[in-house]
Amino acid sequence: MMLRRALSALTLLAAAFAAPLAHAQTTGLTTPARHVTIMDGASGAILFCDDCNTPMPPASMSKLMTVLLVAERLQAGELTLDTRFRVSENAWRHGAMSDGSHMFLELNSEVSVRDLLRGLIIVSANDACIVLAEGIAGSEQAFVTQMNERAQALGLTSARFRNVTGLPDPDHVISSSDLARLTRHLINTYPELYRIYSEREFTHNNRTQQNRNPLLGAYTGADGVKTGHTDDAGYGLVGSALVNGQRRIIVFNGLETMAARRAEALRIMSAAFNDFSVAQIAAQGEEVGEAQVRLGSRRTVPLVAQNNIIIGGPRGVQSALTASIVYDGPLQPPIAEGQVVARLVIEGPDFQTQEFPLAAGRRIGKANWFARAWEGLRLTLFGG
Repeated sequence: MMLRRALSALTLLAAAFAAPLAHAQTTGLTTPARHVTIMDGASGAILFCDDCNTPMPPASMSKLMTVLLVAERLQAGELTLDTRFRVSENAWRHGAMSDGSHMFLELNSEVSVRDLLRGLIIVSANDACIVLAEGIAGSEQAFVTQMNERAQALGLTSARFRNVTGLPDPDHVISSSDLARLTRHLINTYPELYRIYSEREFTHNNRTQQNRNPLLGAYTGADGVKTGHTDDAGYGLVGSALVNGQRRIIVFNGLETMAARRAEALRIMSAAFNDFSVAQIAAQGEEVGEAQVRLGSRRTVPLVAQNNIIIGGPRGVQSALTASIVYDGPLQPPIAEGQVVARLVIEGPDFQTQEFPLAAGRRIGKANWFARAWEGLRLTLFGG
């Protein structure tokens, strides 16, 4: 029988939102962009989702995964920033000789990983992507296999990569929410490398190119991340900013012009800070309620948060949320400490329901033979 207990969880919500929130109005965020995600950088909580879980063509925004694999090889000591890779004919033809972004690499020249990374990150250079992929994995396709394997290991279940550049391919897709998760992982794991995303220009072979990110210099605190554009995908952006110690990550796609991308980037980032908030309902290991136990050494078992329980969303919506503890019970012993036995369900108007696992806070064994016999007699005489 599925049981639902609301009292303890509601108390937690009341405590979390006891302090008044500034700008505590519901957000009316609408945008012509598609596949929109707003994420809190600290917790990873999704604050706004508009078709954010649907796989989409990411164009050059998928180069975030290319950068991640290079960063991991650097951290592992498999290469250094001074390692040099040769520019193959394949990289030259599909990069420097293509219509896409490139850093003017010369055929058969040798270029340092330091310059290749800056070209990839700052000017979205396709030739740099291919040179790095071939230098690390032997071929672009071998590197793409590693990209897909790493994406699955990170839990980016929507990701399917077919090249290292993001050039059009019907099977090259990832959701905007997974792009936000990838971005957060890159920012948190490789902060030194991430700083390159804030650089405004890059010069190579006496040619200076500008960073296309429209947030840089236009939104205070913006320090990344990546633009993307193809005819099929439209104009998109992964953006991030740090304001008063809080980080927001935004992702969107599908706009028709570069000017529209700039306007929406500024508007969505502003909304991300002004119209949305996060709150911690419970810390990892904190008791949030209890569940009934039948024929156990105790009649109830405390329920604790398996991880930090953090929710986010429009500021005005949060005050109307309700929460309940749901489990299939009464629970049957034995129950191991740490065993997931219930879930905390948070829901409300204009809020996408979120569920969080709850674990047993202590071990519960079976009742002794007398208690079990008495319970059997009670059920026989009076029913369950």
